[in-house]
Amino acid sequence: MLEVMMVALIDPAWWTSGTWEGRPVREFLEKRDVAVVFRFLRARGVSYGAIAALVGVSANRAAEIAKGTRQVTAYEVLERIALGLNIPRAAMGLGRERDVPTAGDVRTSVEHSPRRMNESPATDAGGLDRLRAELDEALSSSSVSPRHLELVEESTSEHIRVYPSAPPTVMLSRLAADCAEVQVLSRRRQPATVQARLSGAAALLATMCADALMRLGNASEARLWYRTAIHAADDSADPRLQVLARAQAAMLPYYFGDPHQTVTMADQALAITAAASPSGALAAAGRARALARLGAADQARAGIEQAHRMFDEAGDDDSDAAFRFPAKRLLFYLSGARTWLGDTKEAYRIQDEALSLYGPRPRVPIDPALIALDRALCLVRDLRFAEAAVVACAAVAGLPELQRTEIVLSKAAQVVSAIPQPAQGREVIELAEYVRACRERSRTLAAGTAVLEP
Repeated sequence: MLEVMMVALIDPAWWTSGTWEGRPVREFLEKRDVAVVFRFLRARGVSYGAIAALVGVSANRAAEIAKGTRQVTAYEVLERIALGLNIPRAAMGLGRERDVPTAGDVRTSVEHSPRRMNESPATDAGGLDRLRAELDEALSSSSVSPRHLELVEESTSEHIRVYPSAPPTVMLSRLAADCAEVQVLSRRRQPATVQARLSGAAALLATMCADALMRLGNASEARLWYRTAIHAADDSADPRLQVLARAQAAMLPYYFGDPHQTVTMADQALAITAAASPSGALAAAGRARALARLGAADQARAGIEQAHRMFDEAGDDDSDAAFRFPAKRLLFYLSGARTWLGDTKEAYRIQDEALSLYGPRPRVPIDPALIALDRALCLVRDLRFAEAAVVACAAVAGLPELQRTEIVLSKAAQVVSAIPQPAQGREVIELAEYVRACRERSRTLAAGTAVLEP
């Protein structure tokens, strides 16, 4: 589903050797028959949504163009199509690539512009004035209108709003088009302020993609997307995004890797800026939880106090949107820390408080499920094995089917593993079998045999 993000899917060789209905595609390019171009790509597995993102139009508009109900005649749009689809400009009669002079261009310019040796091509007053005007134009030019940039950011904000409550498979398909659009716009020369905003959007979109992949258990792909998110955040030059991307990326090794890396990445996030922020509080809480899991009890308890201080200083309103860190999410992380420390009495208290804040019908179902699984691990520590298995099974079963992802199932499997083999009664065996069944069903869904949209 993420292939729409890759312009490389459009093989430039198609435009020289491809055919459509027995005729060379280049003939349709010469006529600027965009409808055929779109249908040709669609026949090769590139969706209209992907085409739309690559050329900067809506998916509906792309479909209408392919059907012939809309015509493309504007030169600027034709240029955008050529750039987005890797079509040589000359193939569509758009002239040579701009700003890339050939050797012949340079030679002709020299031969027909007699100048003294060592004289710059623009030393005369008229040449300097033209050069200055052209430089100003180049610096102020942008292929992104202010409204287009606002729409990109509005779409990103909408994804942030709905992300926590939507299944990761559904979100990946929704995020893909916006990622591809930002990619195409970023490949063109943009003013620094515009590029910074595009990079900021890219950082948020990439972080959501990485988180969705992490929830699905695809750690290797998630790691690459977190790397992209950090790269984009750094390119935005926004310290808040730089902290956010690293704090979020630190969660991956906690769930699927080495918690030592979580501590290291959280430290990197906290070192970026002295200003308190919700993402900084998240980094501190994630660090404390990882230290507790590593058995560094004194450091973990100090980390819990640090997380409390940073949260009290930064604050965050109660919200279910992605990347927010309200009190209930702080308690979610502290539940994990207290569980790993073995402070079961305090963990139960934190878990009760957190679940009351999430409410009986939470919009973010995965957090309460993971908190319930923390409780199951606490019950194991208190030697209440059967009860632990029942609580863990209910936590998984209470999720919508598409939310029973590997991040939840692997933690449920931890509950089974934590119970000594001789003490694994009927309830524990049923939990283990249920986890296996859910994983099998998850593989079936990932193979595309079920509809992803709820």
